[in-house]
Amino acid sequence: MDLFRLDGRRALVTGGAKGLGKVMATALAQAGADVALVSRTASECSAAAAEVAAETGRKTLAISADVCKAEDIARMFDVAERGLGPIDILINNAGINIRGAAQELAESDWDAVIEVNLKAPFLVSRLIGPRMCERGWGRIINMGSILSVIAMPGRAPYASAKAGLLNLTKVLALEWAAKGVTVNAICPGPFATDMNKQLLSDPVKYKAFVDKLPIGRWGELHEIAGAAVYLASDAASFVTGSALFVDGGWTAQ
Repeated sequence: MDLFRLDGRRALVTGGAKGLGKVMATALAQAGADVALVSRTASECSAAAAEVAAETGRKTLAISADVCKAEDIARMFDVAERGLGPIDILINNAGINIRGAAQELAESDWDAVIEVNLKAPFLVSRLIGPRMCERGWGRIINMGSILSVIAMPGRAPYASAKAGLLNLTKVLALEWAAKGVTVNAICPGPFATDMNKQLLSDPVKYKAFVDKLPIGRWGELHEIAGAAVYLASDAASFVTGSALFVDGGWTAQ
């Protein structure tokens, strides 16, 4: 089990103030890592970091940053590395979704979703990946989706971004594989997060999703934790360029 320990490692989780991001940040800390949580909302981020620290006893940082802006990303890493030390583990989790039929979506809707879900992981990874390569060890985990590989009406921007993110994961994995850095994706199915509130509150839409899940229910937030710890640890040292689907069997059909 020592292979799954993260003692002495330092992690940074974007979108870490709530939902799956907070759960993964907590799991990494429970495995021994010090963790920086990043969010655009400073108050939420500070509260989440305090909760993670209280629960795990690990050192945590709260960093308010916009991961769509290169200058903010540079500042984010400067703050993280001054506070924790060099970052070993990155989880690109920040994401948004704007739903609607293609003809109803504005150009700004498309731009916003692509920027947060695809551009931001590229910008953040582009900065930290080479630093990890110089040290000879690193883990980058991109949060994909079942929509990385399937389509669904009303999800054109989100599905396009997540499909692109999966191929970005593979490209970066190939570029850095020989330098001790792995790059993988976690692709969740339906989880009860803030992003899915409008589906959770609609009985018809909720049932439509459950009907497509062989396991017969939505995912619970804690069920993402094991995947994050595994891919961040030495247990996954021979895994790179892969996608781990945590989807209740949806994509197995």
